[in-house]
Amino acid sequence: MLKKYFSINFIFFCFVLGMTNSLLYGANTAGSSGISIFLLITGLFGGMGMFLYGMEMMSDGMKMTAGNSMRNILEKLTSNKFLAVTVGALVTMVIQSSSATTVMLVSFVNSGLINFSQALGVILGSNIGSTVTAQIVAFKVTDYALLLIAAGSLMALFSKKDNIKNIGFVILGFGLLFYGMKVMSDTMKPLRSDPTFNTILTSFENPFFGIIAGAVFTALVQSSSATTGIVITLASGGSITLEAGIPLILGANIGTCVTALLAGLNASRDAKRVAIGHVTFNVLGVLLFCFWIPTFADFVSQTSDNIPRQIANAHTIFNIMATVVFIPFTSYISKIIIKYFPDENIERDINKPAILHLDENSITEPDVAINNAHAEISGVVGLMERVVGSIVLPFVNEKDKQIDVENAELDLQAGMQQRIEKIAFLNHNISDYLLKTSRSELSPNQTEEIYALLSSVNYLDSMNNIVKLRFDSLVNSKSNLKDSFSDQGKEEIIDYHKKLLKQLKRLNKFFEKFDRSKAEKIMSKIEKNKDIEEKYRLDHFQRVSKNVAESVATHQLHIDLLAMLKQLNIFIELIASSLLKLEEKPQSK
Repeated sequence: MLKKYFSINFIFFCFVLGMTNSLLYGANTAGSSGISIFLLITGLFGGMGMFLYGMEMMSDGMKMTAGNSMRNILEKLTSNKFLAVTVGALVTMVIQSSSATTVMLVSFVNSGLINFSQALGVILGSNIGSTVTAQIVAFKVTDYALLLIAAGSLMALFSKKDNIKNIGFVILGFGLLFYGMKVMSDTMKPLRSDPTFNTILTSFENPFFGIIAGAVFTALVQSSSATTGIVITLASGGSITLEAGIPLILGANIGTCVTALLAGLNASRDAKRVAIGHVTFNVLGVLLFCFWIPTFADFVSQTSDNIPRQIANAHTIFNIMATVVFIPFTSYISKIIIKYFPDENIERDINKPAILHLDENSITEPDVAINNAHAEISGVVGLMERVVGSIVLPFVNEKDKQIDVENAELDLQAGMQQRIEKIAFLNHNISDYLLKTSRSELSPNQTEEIYALLSSVNYLDSMNNIVKLRFDSLVNSKSNLKDSFSDQGKEEIIDYHKKLLKQLKRLNKFFEKFDRSKAEKIMSKIEKNKDIEEKYRLDHFQRVSKNVAESVATHQLHIDLLAMLKQLNIFIELIASSLLKLEEKPQSK
């Protein structure tokens, strides 16, 4: 688990780099008062590498530990804006990344799981949640970094339980983060007396320069928490003042929007609005504060005697105050954004299949990718619902030519063939997408969910092939017959078809809202539907044995049609069964 973030060689390299730098630094300062460029570069970049790597490992470890719970919480959002803020803060607090939360939001809005207005509240909450890391970093625990590294390594290496391993990675990440801070802090100590360095840091007290620098650096590392952590490190070494630190963390709030903007590039209109909303809130918040930074600094300085803690507090207070200011205006802001970014009138070619949700950029984010696959499968189930919905029309309707239910220019068979080809195309692409996602680092729950979704797609493909192979043949058989089904036979076919269609609608509801209760309802109907199908089959044979003319003439067609409907029902039940094997989620009411 998390193999890409953990190897003995890398940890050994980090130790060697850190210890070598510390020893050389000690020797250098003992023998000379000059600053070694080599030690400066290795110390800064080595320490920063460990810091960023540790933060990434910590974040991913928390994501793996949380499993699907964070996604499930976001799924259950209501229209209550205050609840949305709370949920956004909670999720970001756990996964340690407001960017990751916003990327998930883009995906959920893109798939129709939540709407744009709900997402705005979550964005505000995510900004608050992102400040937790800074508060933790502000604690003076660098002396315990090696202990954390040792403990985390032992847990990750020797524990057989995945949850313990993941917690080990979180602890190891913290250890590397703090050890990187120590290396950077030690490296920068000689620079305190360097006039050029002091001039650069002092220039950040200018709000314009500080905000730009913080935004650019955050955009590069794609983490406002990382920027704030490094600013705190500078402050702990006495290299930066509170007045210089505040513009940098304000800029970090702008720079963190880059990830959401990238995620929204190829997404739906609503998802693009989420990214724009993120930028709007963060830029306006910075603009509100940048004109009174000295006053804000005076206020924050009263919260602690420790400058690193003051900077962490400034980060938290800024985001809380910005949220309080914007919460009443979320509806108004959403209207403005919608006004200037209205819905696009895209005319889709109904004759051609189109992939709507499979964002290749999200493959490395399993939660997002899985949600995308859910949304795309929902579309396939919707197509299958339309296929199955019209499957009995030629056999119970006396019209010689059936018009397609979607395209009046086509007959029913041609329309069915079109939908069958769409389903085959989408199934292939969904399977390919899920297989690519499976090559990412996954939690056991994510692995199980991908397997269940792949199984569902395979079953949907089997349903599609059944219709493809048998429907035209059955229609041709019907056209060669002079007689139609008996009135009773028609009623039985129609009734069983309705029950099949209800099962498929329940399956569609599951994929639309991840509603577990719908899958449970499908399973509860299995025995009843089997009994009904068996009864109707027996009734038909009784009519044949009594020499009912229509039943005798249409016997084989009747049996073959019932068999096809039964097969489709079985595959729906198989899909529901595979979905219910997943970790239990709260049932929707």
